[in-house]
Amino acid sequence: MSVLSGKKIVLGVSGGIAAYKTATLVRLFIKAGAHVQVIMTPASKDFVTPLTLSTLSKNPVHSTFYNEDDTNAVWNNHVELGLWADFIVIAPATANTLSKMATGNCDNLLIATYLSAKCPVYFAPAMDLDMYKHPSTIASFNSLKQFGNIMIPAETGELASGLSGEGRMAEPENIVAFLENDLNSKLPLKGKTILITAGPTYEAIDPVRFIGNHSSGKMGFDIAKSAANLGANVILIAGPTHLNINDNLIKIVRVVSAQEMHDACHSYYNDVDVAISAAAVADYRPKNVAVQKIKKTEHSFNIELEKTKDILASLGEVKKNQFLIGFALETENEIENAKLKIQKKNLDLIVLNSLQDDGAGFGRPTNKVTFIDKDFNIEPMELKSKEAVADDILNKVIAHYHA
Repeated sequence: MSVLSGKKIVLGVSGGIAAYKTATLVRLFIKAGAHVQVIMTPASKDFVTPLTLSTLSKNPVHSTFYNEDDTNAVWNNHVELGLWADFIVIAPATANTLSKMATGNCDNLLIATYLSAKCPVYFAPAMDLDMYKHPSTIASFNSLKQFGNIMIPAETGELASGLSGEGRMAEPENIVAFLENDLNSKLPLKGKTILITAGPTYEAIDPVRFIGNHSSGKMGFDIAKSAANLGANVILIAGPTHLNINDNLIKIVRVVSAQEMHDACHSYYNDVDVAISAAAVADYRPKNVAVQKIKKTEHSFNIELEKTKDILASLGEVKKNQFLIGFALETENEIENAKLKIQKKNLDLIVLNSLQDDGAGFGRPTNKVTFIDKDFNIEPMELKSKEAVADDILNKVIAHYHA
């Protein structure tokens, strides 16, 4: 999955021949899963049509502050556009547009949006080789870099003038690769390895029956997605669940029983930075598993159970520098029971769920949790989607490493 997936991109197109390449650039952004809004300078319409970019971006193209031909014209709010974006890409960035950006000469919607933005701004210069090396252009480059903007270097090749040299706008594929590399390098969990458990475990009674629970695994899978989106390498140890993730940063290890999950966790634990135990592991398993299906012959039937290994406690016992997070699902004395688990299992943080809360628990898209850290600081959270709860959990990990 591309780091651009889900990102909101404002693409600014200025008036140079390289504007024709923006059709491909928009298509690549959309293919990567990004949301795109295009702002064109009036001059750029001579090189590529708004209809083309609107069709490809699946959004109206903005060019002026309002449509002069519309008697019910609505103002195109440059402030809203700037605040909407996760980042802005200006490509092609002509010498004229670069100068306006550097000096604040705000005479069009694109520059107004640029000046209103609080997000990162990337610019891809495109001009003839002598213009590219002119002192005024170099001064614009330097000013924009000092402002914190990020330059996507121009390439060397044949130019519109017929000359060959530096000044050619980077190819769309190279712009996308530049953005992905830059964004990946800045992700807060880049270089961290996180072990996550998810889903239920099934404890066999006989070849066709088992003891299990209603956990869907969604919470653990959402944590894995969030961790990967933040740059972490993820080892997701999943009990029986229909869920799946296709992400090259996530390695899924499928297990069935508590013992298999225990063994898998310990096989990876020494090499991870963080472990998050979100699985609903069975506390007991049948002491004796029948080799053949048990026949229904008696009116009553007893199964002798024995305790499974406490995976989280076993990880706490051998913890070195790992940041260890556990989950607690309680129905009474929630806070006190959670505090006891922190001490008993040597945890750094516990995520407390209560079945008393509407919208929380197994098989639901939402969750309501309370964070309790090893110093017993208590932070109750509002009812949220499990995706949002996953983000909150990973923010605790980020805070630990960036304190």
